[in-house]
Amino acid sequence: MLGLFDLTVLPARVETPLDPRIPVPEAVARVALSKAKDTASRAPKGSLVLGADTVVCLEGRILGKPKDAEEASTMLHALSGKKHTVYTGMALIRDDRQLCDTAAAEVWFRPLADREIDAYIATGSPLDKAGAYGAQDLAALFVERIEGEFYTVVGLPMCGLGKLLAAFGIRLWSDNG
Repeated sequence: MLGLFDLTVLPARVETPLDPRIPVPEAVARVALSKAKDTASRAPKGSLVLGADTVVCLEGRILGKPKDAEEASTMLHALSGKKHTVYTGMALIRDDRQLCDTAAAEVWFRPLADREIDAYIATGSPLDKAGAYGAQDLAALFVERIEGEFYTVVGLPMCGLGKLLAAFGIRLWSDNG
């Protein structure tokens, strides 16, 4: 999408919990930075490394990835008919330089029927997503409205990422228009 083709996916090997003592936007950025640092430690020198993390916040509670179908069901029932906030933290590292940012988006779910929740969980999709849903998959049927960047909800805010890349001197647009 950004025209960057020479990429290697190197997943982080650390699981950093959110620090409940600090505001969620800062906490999710710290997790993204932890992931980026872990990956950068294994990447070739001079590599530009991106780390990201996404959480769903509902009424002051953090909803990460559900551990099983039962927890996914609990999360989706809690989100049903309500507004929640999705935070995605991003961190870019190259050698000794690092930058972090966090994006937020408000998401409104329509009321969900038990059968819809059960059918969605049966797809397996909720088990690897914060808040037990992916706005880019069948859960798009649950989303009434989003205020903020859609890609924040998906897990990698393109606008914010573009700003971080520009700060590192990565040009995404040619000078020729």
